[in-house]
This record gives sequence, C-alpha cells and structure tokens, in this order.
Amino acid sequence: MTTSVIPDDRPTRVVNPVNDADPDQLRAAVEAAEPGALLMTLVHLTGDRALLTEFRERLAAAKAACPGETLAPGQYPGKVADEVRRRAHAVLRGEGLVPALHIPDDALFLDMVRVATDEAVGPEYVPYLREQAGFAYLPESLPLHRPVPSGFRVAVVGAGMVGINAAVKLGEAGFEYRVFEAGDDIGGTWAHNTYPGAAVDTPSHFYSYSFELNPDWSKYYPPGPEYLRYLHHVADKYGIREHVALSHRVLGCTWVDERQLWRVSVAGPDGDTQVYEANAVITATGILNGPSVPDVPGLESFAGTAMHTAEWDDSVALDGKRVVVLGTGCTSVQVVASLAGRARHLDVVFRQPHWIAPERAVVGTVDDATRWAMRHLPYYQQWYRLVTHWFTADKSYPIPRIDEEWYTTHVSASPANDALMQICLKHLHEQLGDRPDLVEMLTPDFPPFAKRIVKDPGFLAAVRRDDVALHRTAFERIEPDGVLLTNGEFLPADVIIWATGFRLEFLGFLDVVGRDGITLAERWDGGRDPRAHLGITVPGFPNLFVTAGPNAAPNHGGGHNVTSEEHVHYAVECLRHLVDHGYTAMEPTPEATREYNERVDAELDRTVWQHPGTANGYYRNAAGRAWVTCPWRLVDFWTMLRAPDPDALLLHRGPAGASAHRTTAD
Repeated sequence: MTTSVIPDDRPTRVVNPVNDADPDQLRAAVEAAEPGALLMTLVHLTGDRALLTEFRERLAAAKAACPGETLAPGQYPGKVADEVRRRAHAVLRGEGLVPALHIPDDALFLDMVRVATDEAVGPEYVPYLREQAGFAYLPESLPLHRPVPSGFRVAVVGAGMVGINAAVKLGEAGFEYRVFEAGDDIGGTWAHNTYPGAAVDTPSHFYSYSFELNPDWSKYYPPGPEYLRYLHHVADKYGIREHVALSHRVLGCTWVDERQLWRVSVAGPDGDTQVYEANAVITATGILNGPSVPDVPGLESFAGTAMHTAEWDDSVALDGKRVVVLGTGCTSVQVVASLAGRARHLDVVFRQPHWIAPERAVVGTVDDATRWAMRHLPYYQQWYRLVTHWFTADKSYPIPRIDEEWYTTHVSASPANDALMQICLKHLHEQLGDRPDLVEMLTPDFPPFAKRIVKDPGFLAAVRRDDVALHRTAFERIEPDGVLLTNGEFLPADVIIWATGFRLEFLGFLDVVGRDGITLAERWDGGRDPRAHLGITVPGFPNLFVTAGPNAAPNHGGGHNVTSEEHVHYAVECLRHLVDHGYTAMEPTPEATREYNERVDAELDRTVWQHPGTANGYYRNAAGRAWVTCPWRLVDFWTMLRAPDPDALLLHRGPAGASAHRTTAD
C-alpha cells in the first residue's frame, strides 16, 4: 500500500498517515467510518475536488428518489455511503494517490463542509469550524509586540474544564498564572460527580478541547470517570499541574486601584488564609456549584441515608434497598437507569417532567474499528467531529425560537420546535405506549428547550419495571422510615437520593470588591439580576473575567467546551491587548454593557427561555428573566469574542484618574 503524503509541518496534532496498515484492519475501519467524514479524507488524500461535485449530485439524486426516507442527522443514503466506502478502499490501497491536499483554502473548505454535512452551511462558519473541528490553531486576533512584563500574574479560580483551558492558553501566551482549586483533584464537576451512571450528555468526540482531540473514547457519550481521565491527560501533557494549588479555596478578591491589581484571599488546606496578588483574575467556577437540597421537614429524623448525587457515598449499600429519588432531570434519569434492578424498590418523585429525547448512542460503545479510523485515517477524526458538532449545535438554533402565530394554538413554539416535540413524543409512546398512566405523567406541558432536554440513557425502559414507581408530586415531610408525599402517599425508604441539581450562583459564594469599594453582589442586586458585557466583564471590576457568566451559555446546542474556549480566548486576548499597548487594566464601559444587555433581552424575548407560559427552571431567575442563556448563534458569539472592541472599553494606565476611553488612534 502506498503511504499517503501529508507534510510534516501539518498544523494539527491529531493526524497520522496510514502506514503499512493491516488490510483487514483497514477494511474494518473503512466499513465503520461515517461516509461524510470519510469522503473528506478522500479529498485530502487525492486532491480530487471533483469528488465534491460528484457526491453532491449523488446525494441530491438519492434524496429525490426516496423522498420519504428517514435518515439520522448527517447520515448518507445507503447507496451513496456504499460508493464512498468503495472509493475509500481503492484509495487507501494506493490507487490514484497524488500529493495530498493539505489544509484547503476557505472556499474549498466551505464546499467540503457543505458536502460532509449535506447542509447549506454559511461562509461565516469557516474560521469557527476550522478551529472547533481541530484542524489547526488560528493565529491570535491581536499581534503582541511587547513581552509580558515580569511579575504580571493571573489568578484562575477553579481547575475544571474552563480552568484547565485557561491554564493552557495563559501558558502558551507567556503569562505567569496560578490556579486555585478548592477540591483535592482537578476536573471540576467530573471530579465531584461520581454517582452511578454519571456521564456527559454531549457527544464525546466533540465534548473535548479543539486543541486536544481524543481518538480513543470508549463511548459515544463519555462516562464521568473516562472524561476525568481525559482532563488529567490534558493537565499532564501541557504541564499545568505545577501551577495548580489543590485544596485552596478562594474566599474573595479586592481590587487595589492604587496598585492596579487584585488581592486574592485564599484558604489553604490547613485553614490558614493567604493573600495572592494578581494583575488579573479569571473565574472558572461555573454557575452550578453547591448542591441544591430541598428544605423538607423531618430530614433530621430519617433513620436511613440521604445523599445528594454531587456528594455520592460509594460506601452506602443500595442493592436490595428501598430507594427514593427526587427529580427527573439529566442526573436523575442516569441514576434511575443505573439503579433499576439493583434496588429492592425504586420510587422516583418529581413535580414536572422534562422532554426526553431518544439517543441510541448515549449508551453506545465505540468499537475498535472506529477508534482505529479516528487515530489513523488522515483528517477523518476532524471531519467526524465537525459533522457531529454541526448537528448538535447551530443546526438547532431555530428550535427554541417562537413563532407567535403557531404558539397561540400549540404547546410547541414553532414548526421547528414541534418537530423535536414529535420526536420526543414518539419515543415516549414507543417505550410506554401500553402504559397510558406513565405517558400522561411524563408528558410536559411546555415547549421543548424551555427546560433542558434530557437524552434517554434507558430511563423510560427502567420505569416500566415492576420494582420502579413514578410519583408526580412532592415531598411533604420525611419520617424515620420513609417519605410522606403531598398527595398523602407514604413511601418506605432506606435511602433518599437528592437528584435535585445545584444552586445557581453567579459568583455569589465569592466576596468580590471592585473599584471604589463596590461589591459584585451590590452591582448584581444580591445575585438576583447579574449582567455583564459579553457575559464576561463587568464595569467597575477591572481585569476580572467571569467565564460562564450571565447570559453566556447558548443553550440551543453545542457544549460547555465551546463556550469555555471562547471565554478563555477573549480573556487572554484582553490581557494581550493590555500588554501590547502599555495599559494596566481594562473594564467595559457602562454604556456598552447596557447596550449589549438590551440586545440580549430583546433577542431572548423571542425564545422559549423567556416567553410567558414556559416552565420555570434554573434557566430563569426569580423575576422570570432568562439569565443563563446566550441568545446568539455559537458562530456569532465566537466572532464577538475574537478580540476586545476598542469602543467598548475603559482602559487604565495607573489609578482610575489616569484611565482613558480607548480610541482607534491609541
């Protein structure tokens, strides 16, 4: 077999040429590969651009011939898929190879994206998809002419997905940094959540850093322990552990205007408080932190064990026990699917159901042939990631948006929203059609996406069991031997599991004091109405970058990995901007912040997250405002965060009196 030609200076870390592969292994990999991504590998290997025109026409003809055929997102019709694999077998045996196409120009890349996804993807997606698919690093948005001053330090709060990302990117940009992690391990939520069935609900081949793809996932949706191992791998590979202080809890930080720096108070493992001085602070704590445990009368009298899923105790015996689970969100369905059949009896109590979507891959294992293809077929992994991302991200952007005329007569918010609702209803009826009582109990009365969509890990199959019972009600009180429900029913219990999520806190657990002594709590009305420019920076709090801030999570799709990379990129670019122009601090202007939030509110008012009549949940605050969700397409938010906007900034050279509104002449 001829070796494929890929230049040694390829701008990617995840491509390996196919060299002298075992023919049977190679054939198995081709048969397992997704056709759209595999076709792009052929274009890279042969340089034959005519393949795009040919297969675009084949796809159109196949769809026209079978207009009623139902295909999964990104799936090629059978005859087209067979032809892609036939060509791949021939090419990878060395037939017709020419010097390989390296990284295509923008026009060709866009054409490849459109054929790989069989979608009309817009040209604005080209740089975004190049980065997010893992093809290449993009250059920084701003040139850096000056070296980072000696002693310029950045404090990062938290060592989860975002904190690790920040550490990697700060190090690459030349900044001195220190990461403070309250726990005894890095990994954030994946170090804390060890309950049975804990898993990521975003596809594994996408839910990873764009600069560190992983071809070896064992599951299409990674279980928690495997994802934690991935984060450990990244920390080790990029050498950030020596910069992380474990068991160090940040208590708060105070801006010292005279010195243009933050004094960060940190409690060490021995309880002693130390002060770390930093020119900038990046918070990487997320918004769902402390476990949310309902205040139910009688809890202290319970003779059994009560535990929250985020504080799981593996020593608690569950097999053969009577277990009561409160909640039906993402965590609850994973726990219930895992415990059904182990517990003597499992009762699930909930006030409101979620829309549950079918996803066979949630429990699917990635076979050896697919893993081999990811690792060895040139550029296949990037294209697989790109196609997966497209159909789990901005492809879903229209679904939460309201069609006012439609919404007046439907539970769903629009035809696009209704299409998802029908998929969920079909799945519900297929699983529980002979149990109309369960169908009624598990059918929401609000549009999909108003609350987080749940992907079914086997929950609906579990609730069919004789030893599992659903109760659409709430706890009235807890007694020594069980739970009394508000409908008067009593449930005997040995173990109570709170699958009730987390308290949503936008830094409410930190004492943050900005310029002129104002606290972040005061600026954010006690945490009831947090606002930020681009969801990241706040007037009066120089060099403070809040990742996962207010209105910074595009809940229509994508993954936390995308937005975390965007936020970190913006913070690093802001710091580079300071260094390059000789400034000491920056913050957004009040005018820019107000104008940005007015646009956010106007856009959210046309979505199911904000519209009256939708279900309450952590997406909305007590006043009913959508305070978590970012209203923009992922590509638009990504573009906004490429570089700081000079017209939106107040920059400082020394104390506040020396500040200046940045102009293009600076």
